[in-house]
Amino acid sequence: MSDTTKGAQRFSVRKITILLAASAGIKYKAMDAKVIRRQKIRYRIRKKIAGTVSKPRLSVFRSNNDIYVQVIDDVNGKTIAAASSNDKDIKAQAGNKVEKSKMVGAAIARKAVEAGVNAVVFDRGGYLYHGRVKAVADGAREGGLQL
Repeated sequence: MSDTTKGAQRFSVRKITILLAASAGIKYKAMDAKVIRRQKIRYRIRKKIAGTVSKPRLSVFRSNNDIYVQVIDDVNGKTIAAASSNDKDIKAQAGNKVEKSKMVGAAIARKAVEAGVNAVVFDRGGYLYHGRVKAVADGAREGGLQL
C-alpha cells in the first residue's frame, strides 16, 4: 500500500467533504458536513431573496436549544426588529421548543408592526420548512405579518 492510500484511509466522510469543498474553491472552515450542506442551501436561497425597505427579510436562525429571528432591510443593512426564545417574556413561558418558536413568531410580528412593517419575505436560513421554522412563520402570520 502506498503512502497516499494509507493517508486517504484515515479521512472520514466529513473531512473528505471539506477537502472537496476546498478544492472546488469554496472557503469553509473545518465544519461538519451537515453544516456545509446547510450553508450551501443558505447561500442559494440568499441569491434569490433580498429584503427591501418596503418588504424586508424575515431571517431565521435555529440552534439546538433556541431560535432567533430578525427583520432585516438588506438595502440599508439595518435590522428593523429582532426576537428570540431567550427574551424574558418567552423564556418565562412553559412549553416545548415548537410552542416557544410560535411565541417568537408572534413577538417578531408585534415588533415589526410597531416599526411599520406589514409584509416580509421569509428566509428559512437553509433549514427545512418544518417544525420550529414553520412555527415561527405561523406565529408571525397570526401576529399580523404578511409572508
